Amino acid sequence: MPTLATWNINSVRLRLPLVLDFLAQHDPDVLCLQEIKCTNDQFPAKALAEAGYAHQAVHGQKGYHGVAILSKTPIAETHRRAFCNIPDSRHVSARLDFGLGPVTVHNFYIPAGGDEPDPARNPKFRHKLDFLAEMTDWFDDVAFDDRQIICGDFNVAPHENDVWSHKQLLKVVSHTPVETEALDALLARRNWVDLVRQHIPHEEKIYSWWSYRAKDWDVSDRGRRLDHVWSTQDVASSARAAHILRPARGWSEKPSDHVPVLIAFA
Repeated sequence: MPTLATWNINSVRLRLPLVLDFLAQHDPDVLCLQEIKCTNDQFPAKALAEAGYAHQAVHGQKGYHGVAILSKTPIAETHRRAFCNIPDSRHVSARLDFGLGPVTVHNFYIPAGGDEPDPARNPKFRHKLDFLAEMTDWFDDVAFDDRQIICGDFNVAPHENDVWSHKQLLKVVSHTPVETEALDALLARRNWVDLVRQHIPHEEKIYSWWSYRAKDWDVSDRGRRLDHVWSTQDVASSARAAHILRPARGWSEKPSDHVPVLIAFA
C-alpha cells in the first residue's frame, strides 16, 4: 500500500543515520521532515537520493526550523510560503502522485509558542496564534482544489487523549483552550479529516512527542500528540491505517523527541 510519513527530526544532519534506518525499515513513498535545521545546500540530498528518494522539495534555514518533502516518485511542482510576514522556513508543498492520483502535500512546522500562554506578554505565543489564523484563511481560499494533504509538527495536542493529563496541561502551551480551539476551527473550516484519529479512536491515548526533560520518557509516558496528518475527504476515503512509531523515541542515545507518524492508503 502507498504510505506517507511525517517526522520532526530535530536536525536532519545530526540524525541522518536514524532517517536512513527508518527509510530502510518502513519504506514510505513520501516522507515529510520538520526542523531539518540546515540550509538547502547543507541538506543531505545525495545520501537520501541514494536511499531511493531522489525527488526532494526543501525549504531550509540556517540552524533553525526548515522543512523537506522526500518522494520516491517525481514532484511536479513545489511552493514555499512565509507566514505572518516572518521569513522562517516553516512550509513547503509538492504536487506528486505516489499511488493515489495527483495530490498536493503541504508540510508544516507550526511555531511552538514559547512557555507562557499569553499573547500579550509572549510574542512567540502571539506568533503561533497568528500563524494558525493565517493558515485557516489561506486554506479557505477557493483557489485551493481538492486532493490535499497537510501534515507536520503542528505543536498542538488538540484533544483530551492527545496528552498525558488533560487537567494538568490546560494552562501549558500546546494544549491551552485557545490553541486547541484554533486547531479545531482549522480542521472544521475546510472539512479536513484527521487521518490518525480516523483509524485510532479518540478514546485511546496516543502521543508522538516526549520531552527530553524526562529521565525515563517510556516509564513516565508524559507525551503529547503534536504531529498530525490531515487530508481532504477525497483522499481520506483511501486511507486504510495509521501508525505512530513510539519505539523510535528510543532508537538511539540521541533520538528526536518526536516519532514518525505513518498513514497507509489503498
